[in-house]
Amino acid sequence: MPFSLRKSLFVLCVAGLGGCLTAQTPSAVKAPTAPAAKKSAFDKAELEFYLRHRNLWPAAEVKVEIGDPKPSQQLPGMLEVTVRLTWSGGSLDDLYLVSKDGQKIVKGDVFDIAQNPFKPDLDKLKTQFQPSFGTPGASVVIALFGDFECPACKPEAKMLRDNLLSAFPTQVRLYFKDYPLEQLHPWAKMASIAGRCVYRQNPLAFWEYFDWIYAHQDEITTDNLQSKVVEFAKGKENDIDVLQLTRCLEARASEAEVDKNIADAHALQVMATPTMFVNGRRLQGQMDWPRLEKIVENEIEYQKTAKNAGEDCGCEIKVPSPLSN
Repeated sequence: MPFSLRKSLFVLCVAGLGGCLTAQTPSAVKAPTAPAAKKSAFDKAELEFYLRHRNLWPAAEVKVEIGDPKPSQQLPGMLEVTVRLTWSGGSLDDLYLVSKDGQKIVKGDVFDIAQNPFKPDLDKLKTQFQPSFGTPGASVVIALFGDFECPACKPEAKMLRDNLLSAFPTQVRLYFKDYPLEQLHPWAKMASIAGRCVYRQNPLAFWEYFDWIYAHQDEITTDNLQSKVVEFAKGKENDIDVLQLTRCLEARASEAEVDKNIADAHALQVMATPTMFVNGRRLQGQMDWPRLEKIVENEIEYQKTAKNAGEDCGCEIKVPSPLSN
């Protein structure tokens, strides 16, 4: 049978079935489409791309480093991912919670009703070996992150020194932690190093230095800082060994202590100076005395029954030892 006839019969047969089909060769059949791969927050490049878009972090100005996921202590069942941001004005550690399948991202505060609402920050506040004044074992502890060149820190420092102990002679203890913003204040870090050099020699003399450097802030420059500090020390010869202080300054011997405080500030996501933590409650920016007084009074009353902050809150795990106090 001629090929043309066979073809006509085939078309007629198909027509008889109620439709017309076009013959296809195997090569023309389309392969099934594979499902698109799910995006995951555990893909570091994908998470960076997503967060840059969400927060408008410009690639030319902000460096983003994505940490490895680890089990969350705040929210069991979730994973924590730390995102470290670095830019010309400083750095910051941002914490995100990610679902186990990598599909959901949570950013915000997580509270445990059985615990102090500020416990996550309380756990990160390290006050050992820091300059302090006030009563050991006080029910209210203030940790002040300050910068000696910061204009807003100057009036707040005076406010604290003038009022805190006179109003609360036994209920409060304040610790100072250095947070020099080097990109903004060129002599701030060296001033912190000097302060720690003074503290090494005489912890009480540190507070004289603290008062002095803020009082003379407008006179100090990067070039004259060291000579000014030596001039201060010479007026305190009974309290400070000037030669020892000069050697400490020249060797930057206390820099590691300042760097440790800076790292603590980053871990706490401190964004500005001054920043205070009153029993873990974050107070960012310059505070006036009436507002701070009310906050401290409220905390004193709260701790009479709560007893979950201050220096005797039991937040620190101690191994039984004759050295424990």
